Amino acid sequence: MAKNTFLQDDNNPTSTAGRTTGLIVAGGFGVMLAAWMTYTMFRIDVGSDEFAVLTRKTGLDLKNADEVAPDADHKGIQRDVLTTGRYFYNPYEWSWDVKRQIDIKPGKIGVLISLTGDDLPYGEFLATISKDGKPTTKGIVPDILNPGRYPINPYLFKIEEDHEPVTIPAGFKGIVTNLAGPFSKKPNELLVEKGERGVQREMLEPGTYPVNPYVTRISKVDCRSQRFNLAEKKMMGFPSKDGFWVSLDGRIEFRIHPEKAAEVFVTYNEDDNGDEIAEEIIRKVILPNARSTCRMEGSNNLGREFIEGDTRMVFEKKFEAAMRKSCDSLGVEIVQVVITSITPPAQIAAPIKLRETSRLDEKKFKQQIQQQEQEKKLAEQNELVRQRKALAGVEKEIVRVTTEAEQAQQVALTKAEQELAVAKLKLEAAKDEAAAIVATGEGAAEVIKQQNAAEAAGWKASVKAFSGNGAQYAQFVLYQKLSTAYRKIMVNTADSPIMKIFDSFNQPAKDSVGSPGSEARSQNE
Repeated sequence: MAKNTFLQDDNNPTSTAGRTTGLIVAGGFGVMLAAWMTYTMFRIDVGSDEFAVLTRKTGLDLKNADEVAPDADHKGIQRDVLTTGRYFYNPYEWSWDVKRQIDIKPGKIGVLISLTGDDLPYGEFLATISKDGKPTTKGIVPDILNPGRYPINPYLFKIEEDHEPVTIPAGFKGIVTNLAGPFSKKPNELLVEKGERGVQREMLEPGTYPVNPYVTRISKVDCRSQRFNLAEKKMMGFPSKDGFWVSLDGRIEFRIHPEKAAEVFVTYNEDDNGDEIAEEIIRKVILPNARSTCRMEGSNNLGREFIEGDTRMVFEKKFEAAMRKSCDSLGVEIVQVVITSITPPAQIAAPIKLRETSRLDEKKFKQQIQQQEQEKKLAEQNELVRQRKALAGVEKEIVRVTTEAEQAQQVALTKAEQELAVAKLKLEAAKDEAAAIVATGEGAAEVIKQQNAAEAAGWKASVKAFSGNGAQYAQFVLYQKLSTAYRKIMVNTADSPIMKIFDSFNQPAKDSVGSPGSEARSQNE
């Protein structure tokens, strides 16, 4: 029964589907595992400041003279490196080594030394560079690496990172010496042309120059003024004409001629002590010429003459001129020569000094006398100047007072003329005003006259209306005025004072003869 059951289960479709699913899951897991292993084992991650060096395990064999693989088909270390990124290589065929990039710090320069390629000929040390910029021989690469990061294969190049650019300060000249290159076509000359091996004729101005120290050497020569004391740790003197030894001290200011700095550097830098050639210049140029010059010029004078100031000044000028003439042709410029002291021999110094002191005192007294005479003349001139100034001041005051008086007179005269003109104008205006007043009065009188005549004519006409009786007209006018002024009159008795006023109006006025009123009254009676 069990066997049959097993056979029945094996032929069951559901069981077959389950096994198929299991195989698919197992296969998928295997694929994922293989993919994961491939991603992990085949992956090369190169960071931003890293690079990877590849080594091929399989391929063509190298030749005995090859240090690295010439191309990707050969075994060994590959020339090209992997820069920043993600790469996939078969670990069975390749191995790799991730390294940090070379970092050249600011203010530094890098020098490459090629470790692969053909050997250099005898006497050469610079690597030969092909047209594509890659070295084909071993040796120092002429170009330099400026500050920055570089993915350089350490199996191909050795790197020196601590070199510094050459800085030439102000007042200096840069002397360029080519350590490599073709030899000069003129071997008997101190300086060579540009590109040839040796000290270059062309010099560098102040600045910073990043050069390969194995290819080019730059020496700094100070072309500024320098001073040297003649008697500093040395005996400087000469025998005088009379056989006495005269010692002197002074200061010589000199400088290397900028246009001849390269020639001077080659000539006097025998000890190869770098930039410091000032001591060589003093030892080989200044001192020998100073000794020979002072002996030649000093031996022409007596010992006592150097105590006198004139001889010392002449000697100093001749000494300076001779030093300039002899040193200029050697590339050294004499700026100034100052003789600070000349010490004659002690045997003649005291009496000559005393005599010279007396001579100087006499000269000083004469100068004082001349000075007093000059002061006297100056005092007289000052007094004359003072008197002239006082006289000029008085004359100036007279001119000022006279000018002020004339100005005041002119102002008063102008003012009087102005007042006269104003008075004349006022007189004319008064005359015009009087004429206007007279005309106005006459016109007003004529108007009043006309008005009076008109009123008189009106009164005549009114009186004529009352038959020529003026009293009646007056009584009419009075009644007319009173009728408008009194609305009601309150009277207590007939004896009231106001009634007495009206009683006078009841009396008839006397008629004029032949008037119309008289005729009327006679008829009424």
